[in-house]
Amino acid sequence: MNADPESQKKAKVVPLKGSKCPMCGKRATLEMRPFCSKRCADLDLGRWLNGDYRMPTNEAPGDAEAGLDGDEEY
Repeated sequence: MNADPESQKKAKVVPLKGSKCPMCGKRATLEMRPFCSKRCADLDLGRWLNGDYRMPTNEAPGDAEAGLDGDEEY
């Protein structure tokens, strides 16, 4: 009744059920995971390229070029 090790490994893998598209909330497809369609994937890419997912910082836009990035040698 012992199964081979490969089938035991496969039996432990649990597929994601009902994962939702982060853009619209519809069910994600295998081809476009984690999105439901190319449209939603492209919308997300557009947000990345526009900087919508940027983390806020206290740095001014020109601080790194002016040598004010905090990596000064003493």
